[in-house]
Amino acid sequence: MKSRYVAIAIILAVPALLVASGGGNEQYEALTGRSNDYFQRIFNFVIFAGILYYLLANPIKEFFKGRQEGISNQLKEIEAKLQASRDMQKEAEVRVEESKVKAVEIVDTAHKEAEILAAKIAEKNSSEIVILEKTFQEKITLEERKVVRETVDAILGENISSDDIHLDEKKVINLIDKKVA
Repeated sequence: MKSRYVAIAIILAVPALLVASGGGNEQYEALTGRSNDYFQRIFNFVIFAGILYYLLANPIKEFFKGRQEGISNQLKEIEAKLQASRDMQKEAEVRVEESKVKAVEIVDTAHKEAEILAAKIAEKNSSEIVILEKTFQEKITLEERKVVRETVDAILGENISSDDIHLDEKKVINLIDKKVA
């Protein structure tokens, strides 16, 4: 690829070197009768520049105008996205603050619920303790009666025998009548 560019450069440079090497000024003066042609060259350049301007000015202006509008639109989009991200950041900060407040409220509520539950449990336990104490007292009373009966039965069983009690028929009938009545 580079060799191609070098070949094109040589092809363009050789004729320029050949024309520049000769004494072309005397030949030009002999052909035209003038020593230089600066004014004609300047006139030709002005015409060439005018034609280029006429042909390329509008497309170049439109290109740069479109480019400017494209860049302007991109900047507007970027600014809109930046503003949207700032708004989202503000919303997120507001939500974070709300979350902090809610967290404090939840912790307070949890503490209050824990206190209420502890109070309920303590109340329930105290009522259960009262019930257990009543049951315990009743059992003690029953056990005392049982012990008294057993003691009475044991004492009566040892000291009194069936021979010691004389029952006749009338006494048995009276006792049965009292039980039935």
